[in-house]
Amino acid sequence: MSTVPFGPTALATPANAVTFVRFLVTPVLLAMILGGGDSWPAFAFWIVLSGTDWVDGWLARKQGSTRSGAFLDPLADKFLVLGAMYALVAEGVFWWLPVTLIAVREVAISVYRTWAGRQGVSIPARWWAKVKTVVQQVAVACALLPLTAGTRQVANVGLWAGVGLALVTGAQYLLDARKVSAAQQPASGHAV
Repeated sequence: MSTVPFGPTALATPANAVTFVRFLVTPVLLAMILGGGDSWPAFAFWIVLSGTDWVDGWLARKQGSTRSGAFLDPLADKFLVLGAMYALVAEGVFWWLPVTLIAVREVAISVYRTWAGRQGVSIPARWWAKVKTVVQQVAVACALLPLTAGTRQVANVGLWAGVGLALVTGAQYLLDARKVSAAQQPASGHAV
């Protein structure tokens, strides 16, 4: 009996089910934010949705990661985090510039990783990229938490820390891809 019930091509997995639920209920959170910004229900819902990222990762490690999960999970994370950040921009809590810097980095690195993957270059997520996501989640949590929402500096310091980590980890991805690509170059010495 196998301890890993799902192979890399599986789509209908418990981890993917959690990811799909996150996609489906994120608009509810965004409506809560746009309906008033900080509140205990919005904060609690944010904590639950952010926690689902850990749950689907745990399920994937326990039951076998899949290509679909490797694609869908980060996409759901971006939809949730960027959606919440832009809702907070619309509410006047976050400034548009740091949120846009994060969004541009996320789109650029996603496109780059997809392109690199088609070239046969796999660029795994680094530990600091996971820290970046957590810092961004904490920034949103501070903006939604009624105890800290009145002091926007707390959430904005977290947001700018998230920008810094986004830029650093984006550069790490580019350097990692160059190293992997160089290691895969033929011995003929031709540069690409």
